[in-house]
Amino acid sequence: MPPTQAESVIKNIIREIGQECAAHGEIVSETLVAFMVKAVVLDPSNGFNTDRTLMKGDVQKLVKLCVTRLLDSKNPSLDTIKMQVYFDMNYTSREEFLEEHHRVVESRLSSVSREITDSRACVREELESLYRKIVSYVLLRSGLGSPTDIKIVREATAALQSVFPQAELGTFLTLSKKDKERQLKELTMIVTGIRLFNRDRGKGGEGIDDLPAILREAIPATTQHVDSQLEVVQDRAYRYTAILEKGAENPLLSRELQPYLLKEALYNVRQYEIFLQIILSDIITCAQEVEMMIKQLGAQLEQLKFTVKSKTAVPTSQVFPTFIALSNLWTSFQDETVLISILSNLTTHLEPFLGTHELFFPEKVTQALLDGVTVKTDVCRMKEHIEERVNLADFRKLEWLFPETTANFDKLLIQYRGFCAYTFATTDGLLLPGNPAIGILKYKEKYYTFNTRDAAYSFAENPENYIDKIREKAKKNAELIQLLELHQQFETLIPYPQMKEVDKHYIKPIAKCESSTQTDTHLLPPTIVRSYEWNEWELRRKAIKLANLRRKVTHSVQTDLSHMRRENCSQVYPSKDASTQSMREGSSRVPRPQIYIAGFRGGHTKTTYEVKVNLTRAIDET
Repeated sequence: MPPTQAESVIKNIIREIGQECAAHGEIVSETLVAFMVKAVVLDPSNGFNTDRTLMKGDVQKLVKLCVTRLLDSKNPSLDTIKMQVYFDMNYTSREEFLEEHHRVVESRLSSVSREITDSRACVREELESLYRKIVSYVLLRSGLGSPTDIKIVREATAALQSVFPQAELGTFLTLSKKDKERQLKELTMIVTGIRLFNRDRGKGGEGIDDLPAILREAIPATTQHVDSQLEVVQDRAYRYTAILEKGAENPLLSRELQPYLLKEALYNVRQYEIFLQIILSDIITCAQEVEMMIKQLGAQLEQLKFTVKSKTAVPTSQVFPTFIALSNLWTSFQDETVLISILSNLTTHLEPFLGTHELFFPEKVTQALLDGVTVKTDVCRMKEHIEERVNLADFRKLEWLFPETTANFDKLLIQYRGFCAYTFATTDGLLLPGNPAIGILKYKEKYYTFNTRDAAYSFAENPENYIDKIREKAKKNAELIQLLELHQQFETLIPYPQMKEVDKHYIKPIAKCESSTQTDTHLLPPTIVRSYEWNEWELRRKAIKLANLRRKVTHSVQTDLSHMRRENCSQVYPSKDASTQSMREGSSRVPRPQIYIAGFRGGHTKTTYEVKVNLTRAIDET
């Protein structure tokens, strides 16, 4: 069956089971139904074989069994499964909680931000309206007061005008959308820092709650509530364990105890205890973060007071970073407030999953069964065997870890949440805490603890046998898969059954899948030897060459003229045309000679008479 068709069939069966339960007045989630389908298929007593195809009758039987178990309101096992499903759907890590909270805030502000960034305001009225929207955005994003309160709006507007006057809206409108969004976030942080600083000085802070004080009251109250719940549930777990140990020693009493039901109740309280410890750990982390942030807040405010003092004007480069740091700190306070609220609500909603204990094991019945029995706490059980240690000489092929020889000993990931694997396997599911001081067995890169040295020795003789018994027990009680963290052992066993009719449905496990791998071209650095030669004659040639070099001498000669000589060069400037000029121009002049000779042409006579006339002017006449 193609994966898409199989998924469609699975959804149809889950929907059918949900409808059957709704018809009987029980509303169940699809996640719970899917988990119950897996639990029913895994239980060997139901006769489902995951290695063969399930026919139409098997599918109908599966639906009927799931509906019957989901409608059984007086079943500790079902309450445990419901508790596990609810916790998985509503709890996540601290980082994911805050990331989801920030994503929700961003989605709520997206419409307001879009109105501002997409605005094309031109006239005065439109610009004033845009400025009011920016003020509302700043208030909504900071979470410091309602944008409908006039006093808060006036205070926020005054703070915004001090860093972003309305006259700068023209420049703001010319920015790109991303730059507008970035500037809006910066303005929000600066305005928030200004309002927080004014609140500390007693000159403002309208509508701002004292989050540090609120958290200092809420965290101890929440811690006290979780501690009280943890104490109650641990006491109930200790008493159930003592009764089961008493029943194991007295077979006649065991028949009256209904040990199977009592163990399911024990699994229920142990799972609740584990969830409370997870929540308490997160609350302690919140308390540590809050104390650190309170110190940082005081330091930032003192720095601002020292910077501002009584000055009328302070450079923005000095105060704006501090205002932004104040805003970020206050946002962290708001995150811690949300986180504490979520953890408190989660604790409250887990309590109803313990309702069957008073029904099956009321206080009078429990006290009667405990007659003559000493109730031991987990700490007492560990102290009883604190001196017992595994002798390494008895196990040469197995690795044992001890606190004094192992780094990060307390951070090792112990199998079965630290419960004794041997006791659980040999007593049909009794949960006793393991004692790491006895020694931690490292087997196939996994770590196991035991409540006594004898249990450790017995388990070490044949670990696979006891691991298989635990796996088979988890198939009968599906809540053990999460309680003992056995997900890896059951991840291939139909997490979501794939259904198909005879003409339409059947179940067939996936045996093939498409996969691909990719490796780097060279995982290791190259190790090629460039001087390697495979040719013997080439090696002989190189050997002869090296042998000849031994008889060669290199000579060099240097003369006095060449000693310390080097190439020289010089640079000159090319010649250029030059001229001079005097103050005034002067000149001198002499008469030009002018002499006239007449009579060369002759006349009426044969003799020529010449006449020479000097017409040159005198020097003094020039």
